[in-house]
Amino acid sequence: MDEQFTPRDERDQFEDPLLKNPTPEDSTQLFQLWDRFWAYITKLGMGNIALRAGSALVTVSMIGLVIWVMKGFFIPGEKTDLSASLPEAAALEGLVELPSYEGVAPVEGLSPSANTKNTASIADTTSRYDFVTYEVKTGDSVYSIAESFGLEPASLLWTNIDTLFDNPAFILPGQVLNIPPVDGVLRAWVKGDGLNPVAEFYSVTPEDIINWPGNNLTVETIGDFTNPNIQEGTKLFIPGGTRPFIDKLAIIFERETTAESLIWGEGKCAPTNLGPVGVGIYVWPTTETRISGFEWAPDVGHYGVDIGGKSGNPIYTVDNGVVVYAGWSNWGYGNVIAIDHGDGLQTLYAHLDSFNVSCGDFVYQGDTIGFMGSTGNSSGPHLHFEIRKGLTRLNPHNYIG
Repeated sequence: MDEQFTPRDERDQFEDPLLKNPTPEDSTQLFQLWDRFWAYITKLGMGNIALRAGSALVTVSMIGLVIWVMKGFFIPGEKTDLSASLPEAAALEGLVELPSYEGVAPVEGLSPSANTKNTASIADTTSRYDFVTYEVKTGDSVYSIAESFGLEPASLLWTNIDTLFDNPAFILPGQVLNIPPVDGVLRAWVKGDGLNPVAEFYSVTPEDIINWPGNNLTVETIGDFTNPNIQEGTKLFIPGGTRPFIDKLAIIFERETTAESLIWGEGKCAPTNLGPVGVGIYVWPTTETRISGFEWAPDVGHYGVDIGGKSGNPIYTVDNGVVVYAGWSNWGYGNVIAIDHGDGLQTLYAHLDSFNVSCGDFVYQGDTIGFMGSTGNSSGPHLHFEIRKGLTRLNPHNYIG
């Protein structure tokens, strides 16, 4: 008679081996019990259901295991201490632990303006010889803009004289500034200037100016350095050049005394109370320094000095001031310019071939105001130079050396 399967008996036989240390005989008995159990399940028609249930149980178990493993690495709030696994941890004594990064707030007066890099930088230019332009934004300064482009603040002043007037306080939002590729000076060429004295003035060599590619100059096309073939008004960049600053704070202000020409003629200007005043230190008024013709000789009625030179040599104003006479004089001066420097001091430049200033113009020390000639009572090209204070004419050598 077939042996009947009793679930409880089989359960007892199936469970008993698990309650003690297994032996090879126990393993064999366990497999026999499992075969008998599976045969019973199959006999009842539940084999497929058991397989699917087992597969589902295994899948759930694997998912749970993966979640448990990943929990230790990725769940917020739990950290893995790796210090114990570093054999060199004990050698790191004395190091200071940095706080977590929380950003940097701008510090007034130290941090560059956020607007200083809103346009092209030097690194963005196609050539290291190109100028770029920059529109000033609120909060910008000459210093922050210069730092942004890797330049000295003075270079921004020297390349934007018509906008900033050599004064960093003149910067305003909306201004468009020239940004040079390197430090230096931007200068408009003046007819009659010599290349050597210009280079010397800016503390560079003529070759520095000629060899700068942006100037488009060559030794062959320039020719004679004393009268170079450079078109008047050409803006030349002088790399590495420096120059004194011009104080133009007094561009518009009311003078204590009215400026009015001390000589009469058709070139006499209307009196004015506006314009800069001199600093009291004079520069030489032209490119050459030899005295030609008359010296200072009041005993024979010559109240100035005659400085020799060539027709077309530039004539410079010796100090800051305002033009009070510009035109022809019937008193033998020919074309003459008179400049009032304040405190009653005026300088007079006579026998000019031509001039490029007019009544009321503000002029600054070293500006070219005209060109040497031989107009009026003159026997050859020279500059007749006088200094007057009121009705008194002074010895120019006491002022210009």
